[in-house]
Amino acid sequence: MVRVGITLACSDCKQRNYQATKDKKKNTEKMEVRKYCKFCNSHTIHKEIK
Repeated sequence: MVRVGITLACSDCKQRNYQATKDKKKNTEKMEVRKYCKFCNSHTIHKEIK
């Protein structure tokens, strides 16, 4: 399996808050997760960036 490290950024304030890994063969599209942003002080969508 090929797991790669990715960075998740808040879609509202664009801060890079989380680091995660994903399987590149199973998930080819960019990852989107709803997580807590300490800068926005709320739960927002976090998108994968390069």
